Amino acid sequence: MDSKEIIDAKDKSLAHLRSIYHEDTETLIADGRYGFISGLLKETLKRPPIERVALSDKIDRVIVNRWLGIPIFLLLMFGVFEFTFVLSGPFMDWIDEGFGWLAGQAAGIGGWFGFLLGDGIIAGIGSVLIFVPPIFLLFIALAVLEDSGYLARAAFVMDRLMHRIGLHGRSMVPMLLGFGCNIPAIMATRTIENPRDRLVTILINPLMSCGARLPIYIILAGFFFPAHAALVTFFMYIIGVILAILMAFILRRWVVRGESGHFVMELPPYRLPTITGVLTHMWEKGRVFLIRAGTIIFAVVVLIWLLDYTGALEPIGRAFAPIFVPCGFGFWPLAVALVFGFLAKEVVVGTFGVLFGVGSAMVGGAMAFELGMTPLAAFAFMVFCLIYVPCVATIGVIRRETNSWRWPAFTVAYTVALGWVMATLIYQIGSLFV
Repeated sequence: MDSKEIIDAKDKSLAHLRSIYHEDTETLIADGRYGFISGLLKETLKRPPIERVALSDKIDRVIVNRWLGIPIFLLLMFGVFEFTFVLSGPFMDWIDEGFGWLAGQAAGIGGWFGFLLGDGIIAGIGSVLIFVPPIFLLFIALAVLEDSGYLARAAFVMDRLMHRIGLHGRSMVPMLLGFGCNIPAIMATRTIENPRDRLVTILINPLMSCGARLPIYIILAGFFFPAHAALVTFFMYIIGVILAILMAFILRRWVVRGESGHFVMELPPYRLPTITGVLTHMWEKGRVFLIRAGTIIFAVVVLIWLLDYTGALEPIGRAFAPIFVPCGFGFWPLAVALVFGFLAKEVVVGTFGVLFGVGSAMVGGAMAFELGMTPLAAFAFMVFCLIYVPCVATIGVIRRETNSWRWPAFTVAYTVALGWVMATLIYQIGSLFV
């Protein structure tokens, strides 16, 4: 029997199994393997007459349940964002007032230096640093889920769904880490043995909404959807996950073809997170945000102010603005923010602070008043910011991890195209009903 006949026979056998059991063969093989192990243990392992079921096993019967696992995961993630919004509000107000006072004092110096210091540096950097409380609180919540042992179980819960798109549950761990920052998340794909699975996980990771995008959601959702700000932000993250899964399916079928690897995972025991551990994880992730605010964001904010002060910024924005007209936000200040947001997503918010000359708490109102933005256009803008091109640092990590410029270029191209299509569909279809 030649190789072609062997492959044909294999495909026929797999199709036959799927037609009988209505399950993918990877899941059937895994179930069979665990079933054999379970039967072997029953025949060889001697247990005490009365055995108490461990508490962790009782919890897992609910947490990793086939039907309850995903709803529990979604409920927990919504709770994370509700926790972030509720607790961060007062701290954000204090920081906003403080930077507003500093900007006013600096502007009182007069001259171009006073304007640079007040309207440029302090307003721009302040509009970013105001989001330190929600970002650090988000990292605290994720650290609690990780240290408690839940994130490993989330990967296990998602394994069945991931198999259907050609990946496995191990890919879910870097995706969840992407909620903090895409850079370490992409580096975490090194634990995936199958090179095709690893490549696809790298390519879809930028669709996971990192902490740098959170300030954009907070500003727009807080003003345009004040009663449902946490829910709208939660939807942003869910949209990212859904699009990542859909793109993984497409990439696995037409771009990165081949067999998917197997996923066997030992679930860690539940642990009570320690304050030291949680704060350490929070600082490891949060300090990246602070470093970027003091380096990249600082430099870009100064550049934006200089371009605006010399009158060169508006022509740049007007050159790109027509591209976003079908999306509902074809305004030159927003085009400028998106163009410079390629360097770092925090720059989008910093650009608002420079161009509108108001505190972060008033940016949404300024956009609505000066630009005439509607809630629908604001939602489309948030979706575009979620999807379009990852930051320069992420592109660099993709280049290093794939050892090629082909895949970073592909990532830039498909995320920009996907972001534009999604924002346009949301705005154009939504306009039919509002």
